[in-house]
Amino acid sequence: MTDHSASINGAELASGLGAIVLGAGLALVLPQWLRSYALPLLVGGVLVHGVGMTLKYRFESRSGPQLWWERALFWLCWACLVGLGIWIAAGISTR
Repeated sequence: MTDHSASINGAELASGLGAIVLGAGLALVLPQWLRSYALPLLVGGVLVHGVGMTLKYRFESRSGPQLWWERALFWLCWACLVGLGIWIAAGISTR
C-alpha cells in the first residue's frame, strides 16, 4: 500500500467515523433523557466527518479528474452539514 492510498484510507475512516458519531448524535436528539449528550456528539460528528470528507476529496483529486457526481455529492454533503448546523443553532436559540 502506498502512502497516498494509506492517506486516502485514513481520510475515509475519519469521514466514516464522523458520520457514525453524527448519526448517534441525531439519534440522541429524540429521547428527552439523553438530550444533554446530543449537541456534543453532533458537533464532534460534523467536525470529524467534514475533515475526513475534505481530506479524502483532496487526496482523490490528486489521482486524476473527479467525476461530476463525485463533486456534486461532496458539496451536497457540505450543504447538509451547514443546514444541520443552522438547525442546531436555531434549536438552541429557542430554548
